[in-house]
Amino acid sequence: MTYPDNNGYFGTFGGMFVPETLVNALTELEEAYNYFLHNDTMQNQLNELLHHYAGRPTPLYFAQRLSKQTGIQLYFKREDLLHTGAHKLNNTLGQGLLTQFMGKKRIIAETGAGQHGVATATVAALLGLECTIYMGQVDIERQMPNVKRMKLLGAEVIPVTSGSQTLKDAINEALRDWVRNVKTTHYLLGSVSGPHPFPTIVRDFQKIIGSETKQQFQALYGTLPDYCVACVGGGSNAAGFFYDFIGSTVKCIGVEAAGKGLFPGGHCASLTLGIPGILHGSLSYLLQTSDGQVMDVYSISAGLDYPGVGPEHSFWKESNAVHYVTCTDEQALKACITLTQTEGIIPALESSHALGYVLCNSQKFNGSNVIINLSGRGDKDLDTILKEVKL
Repeated sequence: MTYPDNNGYFGTFGGMFVPETLVNALTELEEAYNYFLHNDTMQNQLNELLHHYAGRPTPLYFAQRLSKQTGIQLYFKREDLLHTGAHKLNNTLGQGLLTQFMGKKRIIAETGAGQHGVATATVAALLGLECTIYMGQVDIERQMPNVKRMKLLGAEVIPVTSGSQTLKDAINEALRDWVRNVKTTHYLLGSVSGPHPFPTIVRDFQKIIGSETKQQFQALYGTLPDYCVACVGGGSNAAGFFYDFIGSTVKCIGVEAAGKGLFPGGHCASLTLGIPGILHGSLSYLLQTSDGQVMDVYSISAGLDYPGVGPEHSFWKESNAVHYVTCTDEQALKACITLTQTEGIIPALESSHALGYVLCNSQKFNGSNVIINLSGRGDKDLDTILKEVKL
């Protein structure tokens, strides 16, 4: 069976739990996307932008020195080299074209680490769209370089001071804006979470990561890798990376943020310690109290600082298609410094969680071909890194 089903469910996860005001907009989006999928002109336009503007295909890099040190054959899918510095542009280019097709002149978005906000503002500038970005005040303070980039690109950045002042609350405010302005505005959601059809749309625009990786590795070696590893917050980079490998011999591992430790309020490990519930329009695993209140979460990485996860990841967890694990702040920081000083690549703290898990479990991967999705570059995290690590 192909997922999602006609009602937007991946097994028992997903769906469309939204106010009546948004149902027509989501239906319109689904119809526009289905047209887009089968329209050669629009597909060609997106492919041209991905190649000539964004810089696809991104390299598959063999980390020779780090491989020698660890005994693991380590490869990195270099999404950090994509225009804007992260994988997020794959999705924003596609949804930007959908916005134009639907005749809407304004886009809004949420952002945590700022990478999706930058990618959204970039596409808005490229396509001549009005752009508003919602970002938690806590994230604004720790990701100021990306805030400046968004503003320079012409976007309005609105600080969110409610709740935990992070990604969850930015999504809440973006949804409120969309309800008020649904006829003129498209909500360009950045992750594989949210109501149907967003989890499918974002996954499909991101699955170029995995399809390229598969082709590149097979062209080199005529076979598949042993492992594919990616960080998981909301789950867009991992969903795009894993999708073409699901059901194959490749073992896919999603790495969540263990933060300060696996105690309430200290982490973002939704799949590891959460239970199914509804958040931001879909049913999926999330961190909630026994009476259904969404829990406060924490990660040093703003892009992983979210109490839920996309419904397809929940489906993959329950069907054992993907194995989900955790990595602490300390392990991620150590991995970040190791990659930087061994290969001359500064990874985003999000991606550092994936590498951190592999390095901390090197015996498990000894002698194996392991590909890590390097979902973004670490320029945005320098202040955070240098506060935590003495060089």
